[in-house]
Amino acid sequence: MSSEILMVVDSVARQKGVDKDIIFQAMEAALTTVSKKKYGQDKAIRVEIDKDTGDFRSIRYWTVVPDDAELEEPEQEMHLSEARERDPEVEVGGTVEEDLPPIEFGRIAAQTAKQVILQKVREAERDMVVEEYEDRVGELITGVIKRMERGNAIIDLNRTEAILPRNEQIPRENLRAGDRVRAYLYDVRRTQSGPQVFLSRTHPQLIVRLFELEVPEIAEGIIQIRGAARDPGSRAKIAVSTSDDRIDPVGACVGLRGSRVQKVVDELAGERVDIIQHTGDPATFVCNALSPAEISRVVVDEELHTIDVVVNEDQLSLAIGRGGQNVRLASQLTGWEIDILTEEEEREKRNKEFEVYQKLFMEQLEADEEVAGILAEEGFSSLEEIAYVPLSELASVEEFDEEVAQELRTRARDALLNKAIAEEERLESEMDPSLMEVEGMDEATARRLVSGGVKSQEDLADSAVDELLDIDGITEQQAHDLIMAARRPWFEGGEQASGQAES
Repeated sequence: MSSEILMVVDSVARQKGVDKDIIFQAMEAALTTVSKKKYGQDKAIRVEIDKDTGDFRSIRYWTVVPDDAELEEPEQEMHLSEARERDPEVEVGGTVEEDLPPIEFGRIAAQTAKQVILQKVREAERDMVVEEYEDRVGELITGVIKRMERGNAIIDLNRTEAILPRNEQIPRENLRAGDRVRAYLYDVRRTQSGPQVFLSRTHPQLIVRLFELEVPEIAEGIIQIRGAARDPGSRAKIAVSTSDDRIDPVGACVGLRGSRVQKVVDELAGERVDIIQHTGDPATFVCNALSPAEISRVVVDEELHTIDVVVNEDQLSLAIGRGGQNVRLASQLTGWEIDILTEEEEREKRNKEFEVYQKLFMEQLEADEEVAGILAEEGFSSLEEIAYVPLSELASVEEFDEEVAQELRTRARDALLNKAIAEEERLESEMDPSLMEVEGMDEATARRLVSGGVKSQEDLADSAVDELLDIDGITEQQAHDLIMAARRPWFEGGEQASGQAES
């Protein structure tokens, strides 16, 4: 039997590519199962195999508990006094053991052991697959399509199968069994039926990995891919840069007579690829990303993270692209919200903004139409900008002197103060007195809550933590504590009602 165990372990380890220690563990688990069938399922039994000789022993053991403790598992526990008759040095929490007679394997016992071993080996294989491919998430994977199932492609990766879901396939790409494909590994999941490896041919990172294969300068780190955006099967854009002024990153990615980019295009079923020069200047980067459209000018709003791009009428359709494709991909690539305008549209937009800001300054600063218009023309768009801009900057406006600039700053600050006072009064008038009665509440927090629509203790008790987190200045712990404090009367009321019913 000993030599047979060693032969089985060696054979299974070679066939399945599983570590021998795992096979030994599976054998021990199998022999334990057989031993329990013979000696009793309620007994604590383990089997130990000598990995050098293949000899094994079945061991029954008991956990030692104090003498005054009740034996919850009589077949697995033993009082300290009785245990010390067997082992004088044993302590509570330790174990006492005895060897069981060797197991004689019959046909049923052997079949049971085989089933346990196979199950353990399958679990080990699954764990190995998950561990291997979890470390490879983000890599380019090559495999052969084994079969198609309801539009999903099942890819043979030798050691396991991967799924290329229908929605991760390039539109109109005709995949068939036997085709060799490259795809991006984006997820590995453990399921009851085993590990599932998920691939994609539409992920933006797929095009990045393909260029890394075709362009040695990218693999070497001389050229960096700074972003990618795709409309799978139709068009893609990638942004590239380099710190070496001697290298043209766009030309290197295109290759001699377009050889490098063409290989990527062929791999992506004809998807057209625009290679864009990345720059640190958002305006220039956006203009590059909208290529081949010619841009007249851009207006950057860093606060809203938007860029207005102005083009001539004859460039409008080219900048937007078919179905908005060009501007959509450019926006995804740059991370900026892009608005394409013609000269006329941009002029109308600026005129409307001018009228809005001019009216604001006339009303809030009590300025005449001319002064308000000058402020709007100079790019001021809020009272805060006027109130806190350096005095020298405001005085540098050609039509203003220092006295006018100081007066405008003073009026802006007074207007902001009056606005804040009015807001405080509004919040106080809307606040229910019960809100201040909540334990841990202070005036500043109460005003924040009222501004967020929480005006009473009842409103607060009905709120969820996530809802309060949308209010500026409220932390998660603070939200949790305040909500629980507001709900306390519910529970106290319930206890009082219960006490009255009992009396």
